[in-house]
Amino acid sequence: MSVAGGRPDLAAHGKAIRLPTAEVVKELSAVLGERLVAYIAGVAETRAVREWGAKEREIRGLQVAPRLRLGLQVAAMLSDCGDPPEVVQAWFQGVNPQLDDRVPAQLLREGDVSEVGPQLLEAARAFLIGG
Repeated sequence: MSVAGGRPDLAAHGKAIRLPTAEVVKELSAVLGERLVAYIAGVAETRAVREWGAKEREIRGLQVAPRLRLGLQVAAMLSDCGDPPEVVQAWFQGVNPQLDDRVPAQLLREGDVSEVGPQLLEAARAFLIGG
């Protein structure tokens, strides 16, 4: 973990919480791509993601914005430590042994943020420490 202060999770948390929702969508899309963001958000089309980022459409559903913020927090943790977007995307889409061989993007899409959030953050920290 080679981020200022050695705590990429704190910097990523601040970023994910402080940014306006439209910026969260744009930054997450820049790392994960619109298709993966749409999947995490539970929408069928990338147009919704683009419109959220452009402030042309409101995000509906109580869990969508928190999911996207958590997704940005995890993505920022990984990318701020030097991993390129391809690695971050692979982390979100791959079967993860730290998550009992479950897929992070699917957990984020289907789970309650308060339950899966700690699991995803712990898995991301383990990845940063152990590779």
